[in-house]
Amino acid sequence: MIPLTDLTLPDANMVAEGDAAFVLASTDYGRRVESQWSGSTSKDYYLVDTKTGQRKKIISELNGYAMASPGGNYVLYFDRKNGNWYTYVVASGKTVALTESLNVKFVDEDNDVPDLPSAYGVATWTEGDKAVLLNDRYDIWSFSPDGKSQPKNITAGFGRANQITFRYERVEQDNNPFNRMVDNKFVKANELVWLDGFNNVTKENGFYRTNIGAVKAPELVVMAKYKYSNLAKAKNADVFIYDKASYTESPNVYVTSDFKTETKLTNTNPQQRNYNWGTAELVKWTTPKGYKAEGILYKPENFDPNKKYPMIAYFYEKLSDGLYTYQAPAPTPSRLNISFFVSNGYLVFAPDISYETGHPGQSAVEYINSGVESLKKNSWVDGSKIGIQGQSWGGYQVAYLITQNNMYAAAWAGAPVVNMTSAYGGIRWESGMNRQFQYEKTQSRIGATLWEKPELYTENSPLFMFPKVNTPVVVMANDADGAVPWYQGIEMFTGLRRLGKPVWMLNYNGEAHNLVQRQNRKDIQIREQQFFDYYLKGAKAPAWMTTGIPATEKGKTWGFELTDDKP
Repeated sequence: MIPLTDLTLPDANMVAEGDAAFVLASTDYGRRVESQWSGSTSKDYYLVDTKTGQRKKIISELNGYAMASPGGNYVLYFDRKNGNWYTYVVASGKTVALTESLNVKFVDEDNDVPDLPSAYGVATWTEGDKAVLLNDRYDIWSFSPDGKSQPKNITAGFGRANQITFRYERVEQDNNPFNRMVDNKFVKANELVWLDGFNNVTKENGFYRTNIGAVKAPELVVMAKYKYSNLAKAKNADVFIYDKASYTESPNVYVTSDFKTETKLTNTNPQQRNYNWGTAELVKWTTPKGYKAEGILYKPENFDPNKKYPMIAYFYEKLSDGLYTYQAPAPTPSRLNISFFVSNGYLVFAPDISYETGHPGQSAVEYINSGVESLKKNSWVDGSKIGIQGQSWGGYQVAYLITQNNMYAAAWAGAPVVNMTSAYGGIRWESGMNRQFQYEKTQSRIGATLWEKPELYTENSPLFMFPKVNTPVVVMANDADGAVPWYQGIEMFTGLRRLGKPVWMLNYNGEAHNLVQRQNRKDIQIREQQFFDYYLKGAKAPAWMTTGIPATEKGKTWGFELTDDKP
């Protein structure tokens, strides 16, 4: 028995399906504590001989990731510190810089967190490890892993010129799962391959074809106002099957031989025709600081521009790429059930948000409020009846927005953080991670420790501005939340309650960050509708809003019955 790993080198992956004479092993031993505030660790990589167990270090302290080529001739790795791709040549021990000489970025160009950007990823390899295909934001490049040939942009810059993102699409199918595992790792040198195409301007989606060995604009096959997915080709014929959907059309399966005519094989939601559905459109505006912004506006199917409609803004970070995504009207895990509210006579607005490091709260104000104000200029938007809803990071932004002004008639915050100073040192109970990394490096976007810039933690904590709140708000905080400490919801509820503000708190015992049990999803759906109907439509208030539910009655009395009382 030859041990290939141990406690100091715990992780290893087979190379060339186990046929190579070595495995690729990695370790972050001695550096794991730093992940609590950095969110990741740097690793050392080794080639470990499968016959002797002898180790050869090939990469030191890599902040990124590494993988072996399908044939085992190279180790491809990405270094986040400089945003470049490299190969380690197994035969010679030489390191080849693949992307350093290019002026094109292979990392997230829109990165707006205070951390190093991530790579756009690997498309595929060609047979025999002759070339590796890497993605930039829009196009696909072919690199010689030994560095002997110049890089080629196989989509010829067509993606960047037209703001279309191309990604390699594997369409060949094989019923043997082992063959699928092997074949999916590479393509032939001059193979005609399929690409998924996404237009970043119009949000349209479709398919293209190109030759891996060529440098030319891909051939358009189909591009339309739909979301295409799961493209697959018949094994012995030029026949294709795929899913196609939009906000108005439920995902269905189609078959075609030329993409000019198609046969619909399924009818997944025929009952939809019995309901008032809706439409989705892209809207654009300019923020007070002059930033170009966009989002999605959902309208009821029976929309009448001569009427005034209440509107709910739902947000997280960026949602506009989902313009043609179908929104199934299922009971919600805690996000806004868009199709349900649109069907019931609401406008729903989903704005994109970009963030300034150190000022996530004001970034939300910059984009969300300006987007709402832009839409209020339309005569069919009732500017006095606008609500906001968000879950998790969206819940935080809801809590922050209601401290800034009184422009919203009602607010719903799911699993919010309201006190960054107390949340900073908390634990994400699901992963066991300390929450410091989230504020210093990732989503919460402070970019400094609590001790370096305490003023930013205070500035971005709604708790310290609660005396300014006048907007009625519901807080959902569940006691088995593994991501956001549920005591953040307690801080919000007790603070606003102490100040005499209109606030309600929902706690689903044993539930997670997002509701899992269907009975609870249905419960919160009813309460959300009753809450927004009362404040935005003038409906009667339910008992749970007017008198509350005593703890001794929890699980016995629901309080859904409508009353003539005021909350």
